[in-house]
Amino acid sequence: MHGDPFWICSDHDDDCRKAIGSPLTVWVGYRPGQFRLLTGAPKKFSRTRGVLRTFCADCGTSIAYLDQGLPEELYLTIGFFDHPERFAPQAHAYWDMKLSWVEFNDDLPRVGGYSRRRDPAVGNPADR
Repeated sequence: MHGDPFWICSDHDDDCRKAIGSPLTVWVGYRPGQFRLLTGAPKKFSRTRGVLRTFCADCGTSIAYLDQGLPEELYLTIGFFDHPERFAPQAHAYWDMKLSWVEFNDDLPRVGGYSRRRDPAVGNPADR
């Protein structure tokens, strides 16, 4: 990565939960030009039209989330980083889908759905 991320968010939605295999994930947002994979070739898959996810073909670690509705945004999973402690979340997205037994003692903003403005011509993944 080159430079700092523009957005870091805890994500509680069910689509990411199923894709990542965790009760939530933390997404670290960079611009596509700020990221270059130095080794390997990630595998790609899509559970939702217009959304592409990548993971390591060797170890299975989730790497990235790309959405046609967010063309200048690339989100990397917190588990992809060697030093995840550097990336404190700035908000919670999909708070309305948070699992009831997951608790937080922070005062971060809690957004009921998407935390980023999407291209209205593409729409939201849940509506595609």
